[in-house]
Amino acid sequence: MTGNSHSHTVFAERAWLSSGWQRNVLLTIEHGQITALETDATPSSSAKRLNGPLLPTIANVHSHAFQRVMAGMAEVSLNPNDSFWSWRDLMYKIVAKLSPEQARVIATALYIDMLKAGYSQVGEFHYLHHDVAGKAYASRAEMSQQLIDAADASGLGLTLLPVLYSHSGFGGQAPNAGQARFIHSVDSYLDLQRECQTRIKAAPLNQLGICFHSLRAVTESQMRTVLDELPNRSLVHIHIAEQQKEVNDCIDWCGQRPVEWLERNIGLDKRWCLVHATHLNQDEVRAIANSGAVVGLCPTTEANLGDGIFPAVDYANVQGRWAIGSDSHVSLSLVEELRTLEYGQRLRDQQRNRLYDAQQHRIGDHLFSNALIGGNQACGVTLGLEVGARADFMVLDESHPFIAASQDSDILNRWLFACNENLIKDVFVAGKQVIFDGHHPLEHESRQALTEVIKRVIYDL
Repeated sequence: MTGNSHSHTVFAERAWLSSGWQRNVLLTIEHGQITALETDATPSSSAKRLNGPLLPTIANVHSHAFQRVMAGMAEVSLNPNDSFWSWRDLMYKIVAKLSPEQARVIATALYIDMLKAGYSQVGEFHYLHHDVAGKAYASRAEMSQQLIDAADASGLGLTLLPVLYSHSGFGGQAPNAGQARFIHSVDSYLDLQRECQTRIKAAPLNQLGICFHSLRAVTESQMRTVLDELPNRSLVHIHIAEQQKEVNDCIDWCGQRPVEWLERNIGLDKRWCLVHATHLNQDEVRAIANSGAVVGLCPTTEANLGDGIFPAVDYANVQGRWAIGSDSHVSLSLVEELRTLEYGQRLRDQQRNRLYDAQQHRIGDHLFSNALIGGNQACGVTLGLEVGARADFMVLDESHPFIAASQDSDILNRWLFACNENLIKDVFVAGKQVIFDGHHPLEHESRQALTEVIKRVIYDL
């Protein structure tokens, strides 16, 4: 990686700011942060010239790093009623094999690919805590440390979200054998949080948040205790209302829908990221939007698992905030996530151009802007080409005809809706270049290591 903590400048002929596309943009970067921004600028000879349109990078708000190793392995029909729940059985089999070192190898390769896709921060929803027998490691943060090390090696910012996971179903049902590596009591979870806090302090790109796996995996008293004991944690993530079965089970348990129960009994505010929230009624849509919480959408994983289609149009109509994540990593493409989100709405409604607002009628710009804003809130970072933001940005390939020939206002629509190859050439995180002409310095080594892990974990070779 290149770059240092001293002041330096970068220059782009075209850059997408919060105000839209601007020309001849000069950024001054100090200690990894944008400290000055000029438009219509004339660069000095020392400024680094970026060869292509400049865009901010985005936070990927929802990741289970270890699941990358099983991507594409569940596409075999063994049951005419295949669903998320049959996919989960395969996931448990993979979990039963992974060592800490293998988890780090998988995460490192994953995080490199995220950077190449235009993500510079990841919300790591981390619930693989213990050894294969379900026993705690000598350090409770052993598995968390693997993720911290992977993020540090790749240059990706990490929002670590250690997960409290105690039960197998609503009402405090006992966990099953496949969940042994996930399970924490409240006391052991609080110990994990404290240890993670110590380790995160040493990593300037990293954040730490609270995470509940789901309402079916924790009790109300557990949630209240954790929130009371960790009042200074600014982020709270939870899976919710992903599957219709989950909604039905919640109603059977308490007579309320998941988001309805959470909003009434625990409360929602801007700290919360509700991951998936696929199955909502109109009252729940309004409640989330009014609370200021973010919905963490993972369109390619939700499509892969057959979850359903989030009511994004209704949610947008009440100014709800959302963000994007790659979840199980069947895709590592920001383009594909945003495209799938929009296309899902079109297929459901049998109409075109669904996600826009009165201020922004261009679908690509609207999607990209919302993913940026929501991702910042959900991951506790400030990304964007503006003074005070972390100096994270990406450069598109200006040699592609759809980029080279387009007027500025058409670039995002061209990129998000017309290009299948990855057009991201260069990526910078905190002012340091981590992707060079589409490649990472550790890419070859990392892929070789991942190949060996796949052979061992998937095929027992």
